[in-house]
Amino acid sequence: MSSASDVTQYSVVLVSTGSQQEAEAIATSLVKSRLAACVSIVPVSSTYTWQGELCQEPEWQLIIKTDLSQFPALEARIQELHSYEVPEVIALPIIAGSSTYLAWLSGQLK
Repeated sequence: MSSASDVTQYSVVLVSTGSQQEAEAIATSLVKSRLAACVSIVPVSSTYTWQGELCQEPEWQLIIKTDLSQFPALEARIQELHSYEVPEVIALPIIAGSSTYLAWLSGQLK
């Protein structure tokens, strides 16, 4: 396992979408452009307030593995492709990870 100082350049970015089709389109674009090494898509149920109304809706959560240096370009691409007025785009640092996985992740990015 790599130490925190070795992996802080890597991140998991969370993005939710309103449809599986949109999630897959964003994931494909990010991986093809090498802004993400891998994107997992998971169906979720979200509860939130939007424009003063309580909403409970199915969404698809993208779990995007990337390098934090890619975040500005990755966020711009998501904003370009996403249908939400205010899409969730949250980067969480990877503080530890398998050295072989992180080496693979690094090799998949720009």
